[in-house]
Amino acid sequence: MSDGPAKPGDKRRQPDDVRGEVTEPGTFRIERLLPGPIERVWSYLTDPQKRRRWFGAGPMELRAGGLVKLQFKFSELSAEKTPPNKADECEVPGRVTRCDPPRLLSYTWGNEPNASEVTFELTPQGKDVLLVITHRRLGDRGTMVSVAGGWHTHLGLLTDLLSGGGPRPFWATKIQMEEQYLKRFESLDNISFLHLENKGDV
Repeated sequence: MSDGPAKPGDKRRQPDDVRGEVTEPGTFRIERLLPGPIERVWSYLTDPQKRRRWFGAGPMELRAGGLVKLQFKFSELSAEKTPPNKADECEVPGRVTRCDPPRLLSYTWGNEPNASEVTFELTPQGKDVLLVITHRRLGDRGTMVSVAGGWHTHLGLLTDLLSGGGPRPFWATKIQMEEQYLKRFESLDNISFLHLENKGDV
């Protein structure tokens, strides 16, 4: 059982079962305390060859307005084969909205006017680094569940990688986490999501 998220100044590593949360309509937030230093964690967010080992490859221009092209191949993330009813590859374009190495990175998830936005915030805590991921402008409950399960799973892979362990099975973990988040988010109000979707921006 989880002993809860680390408090400010607490050097305990956060267990994998600490869930992310909905902080406001259309916004999901999750955090992990990872082995540092901060430059190492930053490189796994920005270097395509390192990023592909836990998330997705592809170029990223580290400046405001820079192009992003995330290239996912899920069968490369673990030894688990991609289920026949799941796509093994996909590509997500976007643009960098903020970049302050090695502490802050934000980019859009897609190029549409109402595209969602993901932000990575890194804060040193002794020898560790607190990584906070906030994904905003999520348009409906189904998207929220998929995003939550995805970030939880990918962060688990990053934790395995930075800790020197073997990667957990990607698809089995993601499917399990989506089921758990679906139960947690049952009370979310679709009216809020519809309002957010029509607004198009924060």
